[in-house]
Amino acid sequence: MGALRLPSLTLFAAAAAAAAAPPLAGRSPASSLLILRRHQRRRVPRLISKPFASISSELSTHSAAEKAHSPPPLEEEEAENDERRRRRQEGFISSRSQDFNGWYLDVIANAELADYGPVRGTMVIRPYGYAIWEAIQDYLNVKFKETGHSNMYFPQFIPYSFIEKEASHVEGFSPELALVTIGGGKELEEKLVVRPTSETIVNHMFTQWIHSHRDLPLMVNQWANVTRWEMRTKPFVRTLEFLWQEGHTAHATPEEAEKEALQMINIYEKFAYDQAAIPVITGRKSKVETFAGASRTYTIEAMMGDRKALQAGTSHNLGQNFSRAFGTQFTDESGQRQLVWQTSWAISTRFVGGIIMTHGDDTGLMLPPRIAPIQVVIVPIWKKADEKSMVLNAALSVEKELKTSGIKVKLDDSEQRTPGWKFNFWEMKGVPVRIEIGPRDVSSGTLVISRRDVPGKQGKVFGVSMESSTLIAYVKDKLDEIQSSLLQKAITFRDSNIVDVSSYSELKEAISQGKWARGPWSASDAEELKVKVETGATIRCFPFEQPNGTKKCLMTGNPAEEVAIFAKSY
Repeated sequence: MGALRLPSLTLFAAAAAAAAAPPLAGRSPASSLLILRRHQRRRVPRLISKPFASISSELSTHSAAEKAHSPPPLEEEEAENDERRRRRQEGFISSRSQDFNGWYLDVIANAELADYGPVRGTMVIRPYGYAIWEAIQDYLNVKFKETGHSNMYFPQFIPYSFIEKEASHVEGFSPELALVTIGGGKELEEKLVVRPTSETIVNHMFTQWIHSHRDLPLMVNQWANVTRWEMRTKPFVRTLEFLWQEGHTAHATPEEAEKEALQMINIYEKFAYDQAAIPVITGRKSKVETFAGASRTYTIEAMMGDRKALQAGTSHNLGQNFSRAFGTQFTDESGQRQLVWQTSWAISTRFVGGIIMTHGDDTGLMLPPRIAPIQVVIVPIWKKADEKSMVLNAALSVEKELKTSGIKVKLDDSEQRTPGWKFNFWEMKGVPVRIEIGPRDVSSGTLVISRRDVPGKQGKVFGVSMESSTLIAYVKDKLDEIQSSLLQKAITFRDSNIVDVSSYSELKEAISQGKWARGPWSASDAEELKVKVETGATIRCFPFEQPNGTKKCLMTGNPAEEVAIFAKSY
């Protein structure tokens, strides 16, 4: 379709991809999902007046043709906006089991995690959603520095000629590039790419900084925004612009680069399990799914609540592909000039979407305590004026004690809403623990504690002592229990939805049931693409943990050294 010229921005899309995209006819799958029955929704407090823009539940895969599909017609988008606005105003959250995509969007809106930006496909991350991202940053920053990496920053604008230097890289990213063609009111001599990833500009700078083996290893990381012009978007999971960290390293030997790539994917895996309570499967991508310009890509794959896979983090062994293209060399100990060996690795705000889609129920969000912006909310309860000061003083004392002990606590002493409204509100926002304090509790020196992950009376404990050391120990113990419980629940869900298969027909049956298929694989790239075309599933990874014994490829019957996991994905 050529380049679309805006006042200062050109959207670069492959003409062939656009030509291959089929026209949309009738109502999209996403729009039909928005026609929901009232009895399928749960009422929650009304929070925001503006909904997310129309978002398709059928996300694009990696091919350029799929990414070039036209967006829904404007009138259809407006109808979907009206429907979502009505749902927001009426305070409903869709049923998670009956409309997972609607539930996801309702939770993001009502929990005040994000809203949509004025440019289609962009989002505004609100303070509560950004606080989750900050928790991810806080953990990973420590791990990066412990392993010898330093934070820095590279420019957002990259000369287009840089992108062209690595052939597979430009081929993989061309359909997603945003190009600046005008600056200061004048046509630029060379188009500038708005950062889709930074391997090219990093190599340009590495070439200037690396001269000798004494300059190696060079290991840096940056926290930045990225622009990839997606046609089908989903907040946090796939947006035109998103936030991420990207690490880049250069080494003297291929062994050092491989060790680094594996080290970083293991850090991501540990974060997913220990902090986000997401039981990812760690492994190697197939050649077809490998990052453009990499020799090998390692990944952590997470199963979402609708059983789709989410690529939650990747680590790439780049080999010498980029150093060869940019001439990034060093003088080794024997005085010979050598190309460096490189890695890059990244995790993004997509992980926030993964947390939402892994944990939750029809009430709303359910946050693991270690990444929750608020771990404990205190709701004081009184009816009479003479009870107010007594209850609030006790609540303030409890808040102070918990904060002093390092617990992230919020005292909701607002008087505009009832205690019941507050219960629903903070449950919907996924706060792990709620403390209730009323006049009788103050008189008895006790309080009530409710767990978000155990709904109803079953998750409520009465008569917990307000005595400081007892209360702090009890709350910390409950937070640990919730963290472990959420992880175990996610592991059980994941394992119950992975099917071991030994033939292509079994694979197709498993995928048709919405499950993941795990089976021996040694077939060709063409046969891998055939699976994608016929089932919609891709190889998510060859897991690091492999079963023992001889294996035969499920597609060809030939000997296979590894099993692969197939699934539909975001």
